[in-house]
Amino acid sequence: MAEATAHGHEDLPATADAVHTDTHQEHPIRLYLVVWAWLFILSTGSYLIDYFGLQGYLRWTLILLFMILKAGLIVAIFMHMAWERLALAYAIIVPPVLVLVFVAMMVFESDYTLLTRLTFFGAGH
Repeated sequence: MAEATAHGHEDLPATADAVHTDTHQEHPIRLYLVVWAWLFILSTGSYLIDYFGLQGYLRWTLILLFMILKAGLIVAIFMHMAWERLALAYAIIVPPVLVLVFVAMMVFESDYTLLTRLTFFGAGH
């Protein structure tokens, strides 16, 4: 009963604190405003790529970088993944990463397939 009095609940048993615990998390509005500002800055950067007429690998590298940063902010903050358990984060993050690995493997395989077709069947026959 001494534990219950330490928490200010003289009339409740010691186990009542465990029953009435609230697991709801509230994040400060400043966090969301900062994330919105970063999303605006990153979106402005991706629009400026077209405005300045960047081309080639630089263009696509910057577009993909901005896209990944924006998606990471949205998933981490607005979908609350930054506060989830590590197992749940892995369950959501690992499958898209594996899809990207498999797509990269298909890209290399397609180059090999094109090369063998051009070698054995010739170009344009």
